[in-house]
Amino acid sequence: MLARNPNRSTDSRDNRTDPGERRVRRSNVEEGEGCLSSFKTTMADLVLATEEDKIEYLKSYNCNPPPFFILVLCLVELIIFIYYGFKTERKQWLTMDTALLNSPLIYDPYQREEVWRFVSYMFLHADLEHVIGNVLLQLTVGIMLEMVHKSFRVIIVFMSGVIAGSLASSIFDPYVYLVGASGGVYALLGGYLINIFLNWSRMAFNGLHLLIISIIVATDLGFSIWRRLVFDECAVSLTAHIAGAFAGISIGYVAFRNFNSNLLKDPSWWASVFAYLFMCCVAVFWNLFLSPVGTVL
Repeated sequence: MLARNPNRSTDSRDNRTDPGERRVRRSNVEEGEGCLSSFKTTMADLVLATEEDKIEYLKSYNCNPPPFFILVLCLVELIIFIYYGFKTERKQWLTMDTALLNSPLIYDPYQREEVWRFVSYMFLHADLEHVIGNVLLQLTVGIMLEMVHKSFRVIIVFMSGVIAGSLASSIFDPYVYLVGASGGVYALLGGYLINIFLNWSRMAFNGLHLLIISIIVATDLGFSIWRRLVFDECAVSLTAHIAGAFAGISIGYVAFRNFNSNLLKDPSWWASVFAYLFMCCVAVFWNLFLSPVGTVL
């Protein structure tokens, strides 16, 4: 999952390091690390291919900041889901209720002037299986990415998917209400997928990673299509899923390329950000002046 630091020396002495010496070096690193040492060591063994990459990650990782974003996000989503579940006499456990449709958090295509709805919809979920599915995906993929790339990069990729999902849906699926964090989840999956390809030769179990992501995406998309066709009152926006994935691939391409790089000094980072912002501006213009639902201005 990690790219080797390009600034690291690769002289002949490093190339001649034998396996026994590498095991000693790694043992010394593990003994000196106290923050989540057991967890991050296990993760390094599962995610990274070479001993050098594992040692570099174990040396560089610290809990500043701790991997808080995904955990806090999941907690907030569950609290809000439980709140609406009891508010609707637990109808919300099974299907979307009118209380959710009237929530100030939902993305409502007829109230797009309330711009926070383009983001806040991610905290709402249609039913129990919806919230459990998103929470599990966030925990399995998000925690791993956040442990490696820190919270700042994961937040950027996740939020880029959330915003791209609502903006794209407002253009290509303009009459659909949006709830759920699927745009952000698919951004993480897209960033994770591009991370697999970028670091294929250095990632342990790379084929297994690709297989798992493919199964997750195929299953979720299949379920979403089935739900879209069967439940008219709770239509799923496939556009939001796809837009979130593309946002994750484009932004995640740079954000997850090297866990040690300085994004602010990377021209490709600014190129991807400006391209993303340009597409957002196009979507905003559409909502202001061209939307078939009704223009905001």
